[in-house]
Amino acid sequence: MVPQSKPSSCDIMTQSCRSPTAGQMTLMFSSFVLIAIGAGGVRPCSLAFGADQLDRRDDSRNDRVLESFFGWYYASAAISVLVALTGIVYIQDHLGYRVGFGVPAILMLISVLVFFLASPLYVKQMASKSLLTGFAQVIVVAYRNRNLTFPLPNSTGSYHHERDSNIIVPTDKLRFLNKACIIKNPEQDIALDGSASNPWSLCTVEQVEELKALIKVLPLWSTGIIMSINLSQNTFPVLQASSMDRHLTKKFQIPAGSYGMFNVISLALWVILYDRAILPLISKMKGKPVRIGVKLRMGIGLFLTCIAMVVSAIVESARRREAIRDGFQNNPQAVVKMSAMWLVPQFCLNGLAEAFTAIGQTELFYSELPKSMSSIAAALFGLGLAVANLLASAVVSIIDDITSKGGHDSWVSTNINKARIDNYYWVLAILSFINLFYYFLCAWAYGPPGQQSKKVNSLPGR
Repeated sequence: MVPQSKPSSCDIMTQSCRSPTAGQMTLMFSSFVLIAIGAGGVRPCSLAFGADQLDRRDDSRNDRVLESFFGWYYASAAISVLVALTGIVYIQDHLGYRVGFGVPAILMLISVLVFFLASPLYVKQMASKSLLTGFAQVIVVAYRNRNLTFPLPNSTGSYHHERDSNIIVPTDKLRFLNKACIIKNPEQDIALDGSASNPWSLCTVEQVEELKALIKVLPLWSTGIIMSINLSQNTFPVLQASSMDRHLTKKFQIPAGSYGMFNVISLALWVILYDRAILPLISKMKGKPVRIGVKLRMGIGLFLTCIAMVVSAIVESARRREAIRDGFQNNPQAVVKMSAMWLVPQFCLNGLAEAFTAIGQTELFYSELPKSMSSIAAALFGLGLAVANLLASAVVSIIDDITSKGGHDSWVSTNINKARIDNYYWVLAILSFINLFYYFLCAWAYGPPGQQSKKVNSLPGR
């Protein structure tokens, strides 16, 4: 909208274009930075803040409410993606980028206004300390006290804890961290108000248990990374769809980049059906409330992502055979006589896998970690997605380096008809099955969910 904010138009006669100035580039990149900061604040915090509005008492009814909340949160996020990639893209294509960027800006302004107008109705959990600083203190103090001997089992006064705390002795798991809260000299270590004189020399039992809770869920968190790697395979399905028949009618064909919407649609539909039809029907048949445990849901999701990779490999193998049969091996732009709708099952399976595992993981983290760690619990899945995107790039690079040695065509070549994307999918399928067995081991070692949250969330002020 502001002409000075972008380079001038290219000269058609001389075919010369003026490069953007430093100020114009700074303006553009600053918008990317602001979007990243905004998304980083909204996505994890809105999930945790929304869950804080619910009662977190330890009963089956509250578990069902929490499960429903996380499900509908992800369903609404999926629907928003559909709107963005259909409605907003349509506006940008037909009305230009001024209107296309203006509409989201106005919608965000309205959302900010509504958010602050409803502020008096919110339940606000005030942060009293930095969790990351507390974790660092526990690690540092535990290392400094590594040579200390543990107090006798009945020595309850040997550990520093908050006033009126229900936990006066740390748990036996990850016992080496317990040395961070051992009182060596009460007169020097404890201030007059009962707090530690130096937090970098003595921690509370609560700090130790919070770090233990985070460490305990990390193995289960890591099992979702492979699924996120599978979900991040966006480039190859687009190349596949581009080389297949995408027509639904003689005049209408689905854009190659839009097939990912089947992933989002299946996720949203499953959440709606699960919450509004399947669970109520099963509960009515059994005569009591029924819910699927978080660990079972996570396992189902990881199994579905394995099947999705197997289906992807089979479909790509069939597509490649069809391309070679038609003589298109050296022509990646050619379109084979195979419907791109064969790609839909793998997208739907990935959508269901995300619905089971992503929602299950988020619910597990939020339920198991102390209430003071709600934002960390909500951000863990997003962190897994970030790690998975980095690892996905690494996996592609490694496979490209290995398979292109000796002058051979790479499995992930840009010429999809010469490449062996089907073999690449088989590699991901094998890794997914290995990850599934790894999950079984982690789930067995974790034990029944709920024990950690019962202990730590019962603390006053939490």
